[in-house]
Amino acid sequence: MEKLEKFFHLKERGTTVRTEIIAGFTTFMAMSYILMVNAGIFSELGTVSYNAIYIATAISAIAGTLLMGLMANLPLAQATGMGLNAYFVYTVCFGLGFTYANALVLVMLDGLVFILLTVTGLRKKIFDAIPEAVRTAIPAGIGLFIAFLGLQNAGLVVNDEATLVGLVSFNLFSGNATWQSIMPVLVTFFTVLAIAIMSKRDVKGSVLFGILGGTVAYYLLGLTIPGFYNDFTAGFSFNPFAAFSEFAHLSFGKVFTEGFNFAPFIEAHGVSAFIVTLLSTALAFCMVDMFDTLGTLYGACARGNLLDKNGEVPNMDKAMLSDAIATTIGSVCGTSTVTTVVESSAGVGEGGRTGLASVSTAVFFFIAMFFSPLAQLIPSCATAAALIYVGVLMMNCVRNIKWDATELSVPAFLTMSMMPFTYSIAYGIGFGLISFTVIAVCTGKAKEVKPATWIIGLLFGLTFFLTH
Repeated sequence: MEKLEKFFHLKERGTTVRTEIIAGFTTFMAMSYILMVNAGIFSELGTVSYNAIYIATAISAIAGTLLMGLMANLPLAQATGMGLNAYFVYTVCFGLGFTYANALVLVMLDGLVFILLTVTGLRKKIFDAIPEAVRTAIPAGIGLFIAFLGLQNAGLVVNDEATLVGLVSFNLFSGNATWQSIMPVLVTFFTVLAIAIMSKRDVKGSVLFGILGGTVAYYLLGLTIPGFYNDFTAGFSFNPFAAFSEFAHLSFGKVFTEGFNFAPFIEAHGVSAFIVTLLSTALAFCMVDMFDTLGTLYGACARGNLLDKNGEVPNMDKAMLSDAIATTIGSVCGTSTVTTVVESSAGVGEGGRTGLASVSTAVFFFIAMFFSPLAQLIPSCATAAALIYVGVLMMNCVRNIKWDATELSVPAFLTMSMMPFTYSIAYGIGFGLISFTVIAVCTGKAKEVKPATWIIGLLFGLTFFLTH
C-alpha cells in the first residue's frame, strides 16, 4: 500500500486504493461495449474477423490505459475511438477504396506524427491556442455527447425519418411498441434515478452499483419475456486461444506486410487522386484524433477538479504521448485510432483521481480478453444509465460561460451543441474555434486571436471541405 501511495500520490489527491479500483472498474464497465462494437464494425470488411478485432481492441486499450496511468498518473482510459472506427471502415475502406491494411498505414502515420508533435512540445502549444470561451464549454459539450450516447444505447432516443431523432414509442396498445422493446428503456431510466438517489445519499460507488443493479433488473425482468433466455449460452466459448489465433493471422502486423501496397488504388484512380485522397484522409484522422483527445483530457480533468492552478491538465505532455504511442500500437494490432475515451468520466465521477484507476481499468480489459463472450452479459441499458448520469455531472461548467457576451457565448454554445449533433468532440471544438475567430475579426478584435488559433481554424476548415 505504501508503494502505491508513494507512486500515485493517493493522499495528496484525496483518494484511496479502494476508491481507485472501484473507479477503474466503473470506467471499464462504461466502456466495455467498445470491445464488441468495434469488433462488429470491422468484421463488416470481410477481410478481418470479429474475434481478431476484439483482441486487437483489448490489447491497444490495455497498452494505452496503462501508459496513461503509469506515465501521466491520470484516471483516464484509452481505447479505439468511436466515430473514427466508422470513418475507417465506411469512408476510408468502403467509400474511398483503400484496403484494410492501407487504412492502418494512415492510422500509424497519425500516431507517429503525434509522437513527434508531443516530443517537440507543439501539441501542448496547440492546446494553449484554444480560446478560453471554447475551453470552458468543452466539459459541457462532452457531457451532452456522452449523455446522447447513453440515450441512444438505451434505445430511449431513436432514429426518426422526419426529425432525425425521436423518442421511442411506449404505446403498447398501438402496436408500435412491445414489452420486450420497452423493458430495457425502463431499466435505463430507473437506473439513472437510482444512481442519482444513491449519490445524493453519499453512497460510495453509486455509479458502479447502478450498473450492477441495472444488470440484475434486466435479467430478472427477462423472465417476463417469452423466449428471452432461448439459446442464451449458445455463443459462449471459454477457449481464448481461438480468438488469439485469428488475431495473429488476420490483423496483427498487417500494416507492415500488406499496408504499403497502394498499387491497386493507384491503378484504379491515378497518382494525383491517390496523393490528394491520402493527404486529406490523413488530415482527417489527425485533426479528429488530436482534438478528441485534448477535449476529453480537459473535460474529464475539469470534472474531477484535477486541473492545476493555471487551469491546465497535469502531466499533459505525458498524457498526450500515451495517446500517440497507443495509436501506433493500435495500428500494429490492426485497429483504428486509439484515443482517450469520454467514458473515462464515469470513473472520475466515481471518485477516480490517480493513475491507479487507469491501471485497474487495464487489468479488467486484460481479463476481458479471455472471456470475450462474457463481456456481452453487461447489457447496454445498464451502462447507458452511467453515461447519462455522468453527462449530468459534466454540465456544471456552463455557469462559468459569459452568456451576456455574444463574442464568447456563441463560440461556447457551438462548441457544446456541435459535439453531440456531429457525433464528434473534435468537430465541436472546430466550430467553436472558427466562430470565435470570425467574430473577433468582424468586431475589430483580430489581434486577440493567436497565430496558432488561425492555423488550427484553417486546418479544421480544410478538414470539413475535403472530407465531407
